Amino acid sequence: MQVRRVLSEKKEAFAVEAKGILSDISADLDIKTVDKVRVINRYDISGITDEEYEKAKKVVFSEPPVDDVYDEDVDLKDPCYVLIIEALPGQYDQRADSAAQCVQFLTQKERPLVKTAKIVAFYGSLTDDQKKKVSDYLINPVECREASPAKPETLEDVYDIPTEVETLDGFIDMDEKALYALRASLGLAMSDADILFTQEHFKKEGRNPTITEIRVLDTYWSDHCR
Repeated sequence: MQVRRVLSEKKEAFAVEAKGILSDISADLDIKTVDKVRVINRYDISGITDEEYEKAKKVVFSEPPVDDVYDEDVDLKDPCYVLIIEALPGQYDQRADSAAQCVQFLTQKERPLVKTAKIVAFYGSLTDDQKKKVSDYLINPVECREASPAKPETLEDVYDIPTEVETLDGFIDMDEKALYALRASLGLAMSDADILFTQEHFKKEGRNPTITEIRVLDTYWSDHCR
């Protein structure tokens, strides 16, 4: 199924998000060498016809009075750094879901597949260290990641199904230092206190947890669940 790409960018007078990022990196990261930021919302969509795409482009993916819209690609005009951000696989993408629902309402057909990303282009100069600071500042690793600029051949999600589930051997016997190191290596969102609490739970069960159990606990952790 053909994948189309459309990109939407607020016109200069309405580019509030871009101006906000420029202000934030200046104030919070003390980066004064960037004089302009552009933010472009990227949509990849499949499951609609050419005619439906042309209609959706003007009423779903952009607002003509305030947006510039581009088909397939956009000329970024020599930025010093480009960061493309997308939701992690399995993470709810509200922009993509809303766009898919709106297109379905427009076409009165099955809901299309939509995936989104945000292109942030910086103009001026940035060192490699500053680029890393900007990336860390804008990307929350619990929710999103850096995306590829390439357009995918399909928007269907394909996941490898594991034949075995890894068990975290030695988890219940780890000391605090080893436990904290494990939390960091797995990139868990839970705190040190949370993983200690989790260890106590599995000690009572007399077994080590699987990686799936730890990931589920990490994703859905909240005080009222304890």
